[in-house]
Amino acid sequence: MKKKVVCEMEVTLDIIGGKYKATILYILGGEGTKRFGELKSFICNVSHKTLTNQLRELEEDGLVHREIYPEVPPKVEYSLTKKGKTLIPILEAMCEWGEINMGDKYELINPLCK
Repeated sequence: MKKKVVCEMEVTLDIIGGKYKATILYILGGEGTKRFGELKSFICNVSHKTLTNQLRELEEDGLVHREIYPEVPPKVEYSLTKKGKTLIPILEAMCEWGEINMGDKYELINPLCK
């Protein structure tokens, strides 16, 4: 069953609206392919479970590709799909807007935006 939305912006916000989804996409877009532990080190305070769930949702939405290598221990890498790469200009604009409008209300602890 299709999800009903009032406007097109809702689709974008629904897909990238998880607490860490935009950050994950931005990291993969700027840094390239990453393993789970590498992503976790970029995102302070994210739990293993939350990062796993966010990555699964991004994969289900076709934005992130998960590559599993048959090794012991298993090696898993994440990268952006072609569809995921189309979000980079939006994420860059969000970074710029956040930097300009941060004010005194926020403390930046791990700057990722370039």
